[in-house]
Amino acid sequence: MRRRDFIKVVGAAASWPLAARAQQSMPVIGYFYPGSEEANVTPAFRKGLSEVGCRNVAIEYRFARNDPSQTSKFLTDLVRRRVNVIAATGGATGALAAKAATTTIPIVFEIGNDPVEAGLVESFNRPGGNVTGLTAMNLDLDGKRLRLLAELAPAAKRIGYITTAQLNTGNPARFRDLTTTTAAALGRQIEVFVAADMSQVDAVFASFAQRQIDALYVSPSPIYDGFRVQIATAAARYAVPTVYPWRSFVDVGGLISYGADQTDDFRIVGTYAGRILKGERPADLPVQRPSKFEFVINLHTAKLLGLVVPASLLASASDVIE
Repeated sequence: MRRRDFIKVVGAAASWPLAARAQQSMPVIGYFYPGSEEANVTPAFRKGLSEVGCRNVAIEYRFARNDPSQTSKFLTDLVRRRVNVIAATGGATGALAAKAATTTIPIVFEIGNDPVEAGLVESFNRPGGNVTGLTAMNLDLDGKRLRLLAELAPAAKRIGYITTAQLNTGNPARFRDLTTTTAAALGRQIEVFVAADMSQVDAVFASFAQRQIDALYVSPSPIYDGFRVQIATAAARYAVPTVYPWRSFVDVGGLISYGADQTDDFRIVGTYAGRILKGERPADLPVQRPSKFEFVINLHTAKLLGLVVPASLLASASDVIE
């Protein structure tokens, strides 16, 4: 071996331990989401990390790709890898699995229901233990979504409510019961449909004519967010006025949405993960509620469905897609 080559080899070998130590010293976040990468929520999470000065961070991503059987497996694996923080996003199922897997690694959740009722924290202001995060409080928004749908589609008397039983944790029956009660107050009837994948969603749409379903409420679910293009397309094909939980559906052709700003929610989760990496304790970080809500109307889709959007709705919308 020539002397020059020998120096190169020795120099490279000497750098290996330094590189290994640098890699070991970099904090690692375990990130879990029950849907797929197509939901496109991770950039907002990384933005939140950056806002609190956490740029030199490694992230171990785990996407269950709409397979609930992977949830415990992935979160147990993240615990085994001794990550510094776990971000359990996309519903209470992952957060509860993370909490069951560790009492020491800090956990930041992003869920749709009440975290106290779900058994994740002791209270909103003082979560206690190793868990905190953000809740979109979807139960509080169900009534608003139905009222918006009823105002936009006044002829719709029977409304379908489609839900994924696997991911609507925190008492799915309560979601359905409250929605049914709200619909009755509006003079509407609700029929509940359970669909956990796109083939089942297609079957639900195909049954609407026989069941005389006039409109549809799509419940908040990472599964549905991953299929948002297909769902919005099916709603247009079957001419079913539909309300969605997030604007991501309306951006791809859905009719209307009302809910928390998803991007901002995941940004907040990122800031919490970063603050914990900097030394704050989950027990001292209050559970957050959304700081931004969006009501979005796709005017083009409304015209295709033959709907006249009332001026009051246009005035109250945060965004109108034409």
